[in-house]
Amino acid sequence: MSPQHQQLTAVLSDIRAELQHLNRWQSQPPSAEALASQQPFAVETLSFFEWTQWIMLPRFEALIQQQAPLPANCNIAPMAETAVQQEGIDGAQLITLFHRLDQILNGTH
Repeated sequence: MSPQHQQLTAVLSDIRAELQHLNRWQSQPPSAEALASQQPFAVETLSFFEWTQWIMLPRFEALIQQQAPLPANCNIAPMAETAVQQEGIDGAQLITLFHRLDQILNGTH
């Protein structure tokens, strides 16, 4: 496993744990229709936290498992900042993790 894949694995695990800590982890998936959205971040059908849990994490985990090339241009942290602000939660740690995710994928860590 490449160092970048290893770093991504660690930050994804931390994001999962932080979503659970913030009570933003769901036990039931959204509908198949909601998951089939073609819009960025599935903004019209999912909350940012749902998108993270049900779309982003599984896609990145699949790339890691396949040792596939990772996206080289990532800017998810601003969406996390907006979602945390809209929800009115103490999401500073989650935002930090998304900044770390962006840095890993952009090669700026």
